[in-house]
Amino acid sequence: MNVAAAARRDERIRPRPGRAVVIASANGIPACDCAMDLLQQGGDPLDAVVAGVNLVEDNPEDHSVGFGGLPNEDGVVELDACVMHGPTHKGGAVAALQNIRNPSSVAKLVMQRTDHVLLVGEGALRFAKAHGFKEQDLLTDEARRIWLRWKEKHSDRDDWIHPEADLEAARFLGRNDVEYTYGTISCMALTPNGDLGGCTTTSGLSYKIPGRVGDSPILGAGLYVDNEVGACGSTGRGEANLINCSSFLVVELMRGGATPEEACKQVLKRVADRTEPRLRNGQGQPSYQLKLYAVRRDGMVGGACMRGDEGRMAVHDGKECRLVGLEGLYPALPLPASLSPTEQQKRS
Repeated sequence: MNVAAAARRDERIRPRPGRAVVIASANGIPACDCAMDLLQQGGDPLDAVVAGVNLVEDNPEDHSVGFGGLPNEDGVVELDACVMHGPTHKGGAVAALQNIRNPSSVAKLVMQRTDHVLLVGEGALRFAKAHGFKEQDLLTDEARRIWLRWKEKHSDRDDWIHPEADLEAARFLGRNDVEYTYGTISCMALTPNGDLGGCTTTSGLSYKIPGRVGDSPILGAGLYVDNEVGACGSTGRGEANLINCSSFLVVELMRGGATPEEACKQVLKRVADRTEPRLRNGQGQPSYQLKLYAVRRDGMVGGACMRGDEGRMAVHDGKECRLVGLEGLYPALPLPASLSPTEQQKRS
């Protein structure tokens, strides 16, 4: 990145003491707008981010979160989420939750109404129903078609057959390969007087083994908030975060004086150094994407990604929400030529 580009990015993310700030992954612009509105009305930072991510969880066109998320290998949508509240240093989470479209809201209730931090599976569902959440089928027709296409194409050793002449399916996907997701939404808010809240929520890795839990509901991995220092959230390969406690480490590096961007880069370098051989490309670099987003208590924000300069994060400074570029440790992953321009944009 040249000096002029770095200066432009620094200008966008300079500290703004005494002003509210909301950050999120690139799919979080609606969440940032909603959360900022609530902060400017004097709302609690955790209430603000949960209300914001609810909008994304409810969006059937986002296949990485909530309603319309891509399912596990059995065609069942399983959701994970966690929240953390800076002023009280409390957190709550749910994992492998089925049939409830807003896992972030359930995670907040785990924090508020139990002596626990994490509920999973059937127990999480029963808890949600006890608090009035209604069960529904989260697999939309669109997500079902994508899942069926995966089943038909991922192996030539079973009896699932993809109708190659199905032009409607080809037009629907806009390309010849199968859609995969490893995305999430992570959103964090800072109030004008320095209180923090954060939430990470996801439908997880598409076509995962049933019961798989990634980093999103694990405090310290997919999200960490320390009201004295700052907050960090993540999207991308959850397993890499789980075995490195990435979000916790980013916050600790900021405690030691690192800027958010510096902290995120240092953690990604550590993750890269510990990546197992089967997950490296021919140049010995990690072959997966991982993105970290952080906000410091003084209002400075920043992030970084494992691969390429195409990564982005949403930043709302109280006036407007904009997408800010993230610098990558390694060159961008090559995109299949068959991807449509719209899908190439989504994958950034």
